[in-house]
Amino acid sequence: MLLEKIISISGKPGLYKLVSQLRNGFIIEDVTNKKKVSIGNSSQVSLLDNIAMFTFDKEVPLFEVFENIAKNNDYKETISHKSSDAELKEFMLASLPNYDTERVYSSDIKKLAQWYNILQKAGYITPESFVKAEPETLEGEPAEEVSIEKEAKKTAPKAEKPAAPKVKATSAAKSAPKSTHTKKG
Repeated sequence: MLLEKIISISGKPGLYKLVSQLRNGFIIEDVTNKKKVSIGNSSQVSLLDNIAMFTFDKEVPLFEVFENIAKNNDYKETISHKSSDAELKEFMLASLPNYDTERVYSSDIKKLAQWYNILQKAGYITPESFVKAEPETLEGEPAEEVSIEKEAKKTAPKAEKPAAPKVKATSAAKSAPKSTHTKKG
């Protein structure tokens, strides 16, 4: 899926793609202008893959909502995030009919419309972008998925284990009889 490594950074406008990991942070790429920058580990980052919208029944992953918007708009741009609250609520009802009207605020709907339009303009919203492809290996078996946490473990310095002391058995220890205790009663 093309949308798996897209993030939002608190305090920064727009959306970014995770490119690689550094010792102290990440290299990211702005999805609109493709400019690469680095951010520190202290940045508050939200992976869009981990965001969900509330409905009365369950939480729906954000990418499923994006897919509904894309299908409703023939994979084209949707309404502006600057539209009126009434228009935004109508847009949300069309995109996610059972959304929780008390827990999904107008600001959430504005962010949804804005993010969708950013991704659509950047070429991320296509029919193919919502198909989850199975990773392949040379043997035809599914490959192990690589996560940010796994990459961090690979790049972290390895702690050396202390060597276990070697014990050499002496001939006296080998020939000594084993003591047994008998119960007196």
